[in-house]
Amino acid sequence: MKPGPILRLIHIAALLLGLAGAVSWAAAPETHQIDPEAALQAIIADIRDNRLDAALTKTDALLDLLPNFRLAHLIRGDLLLARVRPLDSVGSVDGVSAATLADLRDEAFARLRARSERPADGLLPRSLLRLSTDQQHAVVVDTSRSRLYVFRNDRGLPRLVADYYVSQGKEGSEKWREGDKRTPIGVYFVTSSIPAAELPEFYGSGAFPINYPNEWDRRLGRDGYGIWLHGSPPDTYARPPRASDGCVVLANQDLDALSGFVTPGQTPVVIGNTIDWVPAARWLNERKALERHLETWRRDWESRDVVRYLAHYAADFRSDDVDRAGWESQRRRIIADKTWLRVRLSNLSMFRSPGREDLIVVSFDQHFESDTLNSTLRKRQYWIQREGRWQIAYEGQA
Repeated sequence: MKPGPILRLIHIAALLLGLAGAVSWAAAPETHQIDPEAALQAIIADIRDNRLDAALTKTDALLDLLPNFRLAHLIRGDLLLARVRPLDSVGSVDGVSAATLADLRDEAFARLRARSERPADGLLPRSLLRLSTDQQHAVVVDTSRSRLYVFRNDRGLPRLVADYYVSQGKEGSEKWREGDKRTPIGVYFVTSSIPAAELPEFYGSGAFPINYPNEWDRRLGRDGYGIWLHGSPPDTYARPPRASDGCVVLANQDLDALSGFVTPGQTPVVIGNTIDWVPAARWLNERKALERHLETWRRDWESRDVVRYLAHYAADFRSDDVDRAGWESQRRRIIADKTWLRVRLSNLSMFRSPGREDLIVVSFDQHFESDTLNSTLRKRQYWIQREGRWQIAYEGQA
């Protein structure tokens, strides 16, 4: 029996994206979990080659493993219906609403596109400039592809180890206001872990809150709260690409796998409209250049040369509720009170704010010693580039 235009949109997308061939890199090779994208690829390959019985067998096997995978149910319904009449669209089974079909088509496209557009070997995410020694993993979300990537800190290099399909806010990304149903864009950190037993079923197998709004969001006047990475309701394997009120939502099996990579208080979550992949040589050069700026700031502070030290701070610098004038007055008094001082930095991390050439988030443990004071603090700075010059626009405790 000929498939006709069965699963037309999925099939066309597969052909255009080169997805209907052999299964490639698994979605989460280090977790050995079910890989729905690989299964969809194999099913589409059978449909393309007019092997509808084989496609149905594979679909049934996938549903045995993921019984609440709505997209697979839709494909199965079409495959069964194709036995008795030609199909001219995705979801020809009666009773499927236009909105549901649109959601499932978007999910299929996002899943298959992610598999076809994997980064080439040797490319690194430009946002992850440096992970600290205690950051074993980092999370990067590409909202345009509905994809979450996990990187391992491999002796300073971010190495891709897993990726998962995700849903974002109903109104897309770039959150500004409470209730706008958008997912924030920026550099964040996981603040805690909430087990499923402490949550309504809607959040699935658990949640990882992040620190939105961060220091830069508040500076820009962004508000809202309660942005989490969390799971899906028990009767739903995955939600459409745009389905949340601003959170990043995963299938429960994927959230469970992600939990093995996340450490509250340490793991960064970088959310962007896209991921800027760059050659390793360029990534390393940019990292070294920013490390030199940070080292110059440290040396100038240690020298007690107030003019050189304060020149590293932007005219519109703020530290929580203290403006540039108040900060400068405070710094001058502190430095004048010391006959000597030493500053050492450790556990340094650096992240480029997604979509911005001119904003870097830097965190470190600051070890301060002097003749009158010794202290160790976790610090965070936002460095901004203006007219080719990097300066500190925010500094505070992390």
